[in-house]
Amino acid sequence: MTDLDTTLPPALRRALELLAHPPAQPDVSKGYLDLLGTGPVEHDVMPKNTGAIQALWASAVGSMLWDRTQAVMRRLLVAWQQPTEWLNIPQGGIVLDVGCGPGNVTASLAHATGPGGLALGVDVSEPMLARAVQAQAGPQVGFMRADAQRLPLRDETVDAVVSIAVLMLIPDPVAALAEMARVLRPGGRLAVMVPTAGRAFRYSGKLLPIAGSRAFGNDELGDILEDHGFVSVRTKNVGTIQWVRGKRR
Repeated sequence: MTDLDTTLPPALRRALELLAHPPAQPDVSKGYLDLLGTGPVEHDVMPKNTGAIQALWASAVGSMLWDRTQAVMRRLLVAWQQPTEWLNIPQGGIVLDVGCGPGNVTASLAHATGPGGLALGVDVSEPMLARAVQAQAGPQVGFMRADAQRLPLRDETVDAVVSIAVLMLIPDPVAALAEMARVLRPGGRLAVMVPTAGRAFRYSGKLLPIAGSRAFGNDELGDILEDHGFVSVRTKNVGTIQWVRGKRR
């Protein structure tokens, strides 16, 4: 627990003001705001991913592998780069990174917000968040342990949302996308990157759900976004990677 006036990091102090139900005694003992703790009843009803892939990424070894994977992929694939310019983040704006992992994307988004901006990263993995806090936390960058299927923010609180290579690990991706839409302000933009059900998944696609992951059809996520009030929805495929973008009406 913490003394709000003396030990709460600036970014997390600002994050508390955005929460729908801010805790009376916020737990930031590990450097991030833990909103799951030991598993309150309200969170236990949400579906959880217990597959092998999710277990790997949630582990200390997985967090290191993920960090290195991102670094390699950014050198090799333009498709891996987050579309910061397209997000049109206002100066001093607030950005949410859903499934932030080690936090490098979160930090880059904070830079795009300029002075006075705020970037918040959300993840369920404690090892990932520990790495994020150590490497990326700062006055404009804060991290929270929370479920993407029930984001802790109030309605219409952020200017942009990014989720990179995470949605396929979430048990109910439709619920997660609905939550991203809910917290976006009107006119706010969303960018999601996922694997698609291309040729590489022809044989492995049946095994992915068993392992705790999935691939998406070419139009699947775009249709979901339109159902949740997004306009200007665009998809871009590069091999088995797909970016889906949209603006909240």
